[in-house]
Amino acid sequence: MARAKLAKKSGTLRLRADGSLRLAVVADTHSAPHPDCERHLAALRPDAILHAGDIGDLDVLRRLEALAPLHVVRGNIDTRAFDLPDLLTLALTDGGRTIFKLLLLHIGVAGPRLRADAARYARAEGASLVVCGHSHVPFIGQEGGLTVFNPGSVGPRRFTLPIVFGTIDVAPSGVSLHHVDCETGRPWSP
Repeated sequence: MARAKLAKKSGTLRLRADGSLRLAVVADTHSAPHPDCERHLAALRPDAILHAGDIGDLDVLRRLEALAPLHVVRGNIDTRAFDLPDLLTLALTDGGRTIFKLLLLHIGVAGPRLRADAARYARAEGASLVVCGHSHVPFIGQEGGLTVFNPGSVGPRRFTLPIVFGTIDVAPSGVSLHHVDCETGRPWSP
């Protein structure tokens, strides 16, 4: 059986003059993001928002794009989002110099492990951070020299999982990853 060709896209995000950048990361909105999601995202004043797929109704993207520039990949339920890529590589740059690259895709982990195909894509693109959705499970991990970040889901609650989104904060001192409780707006940890 022939494998379907993945649609790929790349882009650049420039750090602020002070060497910082804040990204908000959402996934798995499934047409119905939590009612407080947009308010909490707006309060963070992100430089950009990443959506790791399973958008559902594409009107969700219009609302997120009103808050900050938006970078999106298609999820497995997004069968009518033909113009969205499956893989998006973003180079974070400072003064024309690439600080690091991240790979955004929908399905990147199997349980707590990075999928071999996701690791292969990241390495081929020179990415050190893999950002994915799909499982609805908030996750930060390291595997094979790659950092893996799943922001969790801001869509309808699945089982007893939290409704959360993620932040990626870049500063001259390094990169930090966090989760934010979509119901309270406060930091979330397991």
